[in-house]
Amino acid sequence: MSDTSSNIAYVRKDMLPQKAPPKTSVGAIGWINANLFSTPANILLSVVSIGFIGYILSGLLPWVFMSVWNADSLNECREIISEAYGSTHGHACWGVIKERWLQLTFGFYPPEHYWRPILAFILLCVTIAPVLFEKVDRRLLIVTAIYPFLMPFLMWGGTIWGPLTAAVGFVIGYFVYKAAAKKFGTLIAVIAAVMLPVIWWLFIAGPVAGLLSGIPIGLEFVESRRFGGFMLSILIGVVAIGCSLPIGIVLALGRQSDLWIVKSICTGFIEFIRGVPLITLLFVASTLLNIFMPPGTNFDIILRVIIMVTLFAAAYMAEVIRGGLAALPKGQYEGADSLGLNYWQAQRLIIMPQALKISIPGIVSTFIGIFKDTVLVSIIGLLDPMGLTNAIRADSAWNGIYWELFAFVAFVFFVFCFSMSRYSMYLERKLKTTH
Repeated sequence: MSDTSSNIAYVRKDMLPQKAPPKTSVGAIGWINANLFSTPANILLSVVSIGFIGYILSGLLPWVFMSVWNADSLNECREIISEAYGSTHGHACWGVIKERWLQLTFGFYPPEHYWRPILAFILLCVTIAPVLFEKVDRRLLIVTAIYPFLMPFLMWGGTIWGPLTAAVGFVIGYFVYKAAAKKFGTLIAVIAAVMLPVIWWLFIAGPVAGLLSGIPIGLEFVESRRFGGFMLSILIGVVAIGCSLPIGIVLALGRQSDLWIVKSICTGFIEFIRGVPLITLLFVASTLLNIFMPPGTNFDIILRVIIMVTLFAAAYMAEVIRGGLAALPKGQYEGADSLGLNYWQAQRLIIMPQALKISIPGIVSTFIGIFKDTVLVSIIGLLDPMGLTNAIRADSAWNGIYWELFAFVAFVFFVFCFSMSRYSMYLERKLKTTH
């Protein structure tokens, strides 16, 4: 009998070479099969959706691209479209954007000073870069600290002494806090660090700036009524976004405070602001606020609007952050107590970082809502992009044009809001707040 049977192996000794996966399961085809045509129901929904998208694009793409850019009036634009395509229906007239894009961007800001808002916007990008991205050089935080005082100087102009005296107030608050915290504790230091700068700004900074105004260092003053366009929306949005977050944090902590007076004030403020439409607050800022000011007081309209929008956003921000605080387990507070941390140390090192991380989607959604709500200022006479569309259409050359202006404004707002949304998703992935 042969011994060959003893050489038969019942377990494979050599691995088979790997083969490429089926082409229908990888790449674009694999993604389509897995996400669009995996089940009969998905096939039906995908076909209907693709047909609907195709129908929309069949009308939208010719309107966008088979259009006219070089025209000085709507009638001239229609004549060019009629000669080129035989009909004026279904074709855009982007000539209005080409002719008025500077007005839509800067409003009636003096053209010779366009470099000032452009420089302010560039510095804004430099300012937020080290705050948003950790790989950016930390030395740029110096620009971040200076920008809140430099931006108003660039936009409005005037002497440089006003922004400098305003900055001195924060310097006073910083040193007062450092000195008082060692002797009297954190609470007294915080109160002193707030009260002394307020006294400086209300009673001392103005006369000091007036004395120094004899030294002519500054830029030509530009009135607020000449502000407009996307420049105005970005100005209001950036200031409201930047100020509403810290105010919202303070309000959220105040609403959870054990001090009855502090809790009542914060709760009353939040509920009142959230119960009143923003447009009502804007009307108060534009008309009624002057009634309560001393006679002869010149309270800038844009500053009034910025204050109202900031307070409105801070109330909503407080509730978003309070939700993040409520989501933290009780063990985090107990852990902070076990480490011997006081209230402010626990909030700064343990509680608030986690609460803000949890609240990222709500915070960014509030930011986006603030930026979009800046178009409401057109109702009180400020010429934001929507207000300027009315002014442009009032010109006899462009009377009757609508969609092109609205589409351009919508596109620019979409770029800004979509960018904020994508950064929110990037931050969530980085901090691993989603699973």
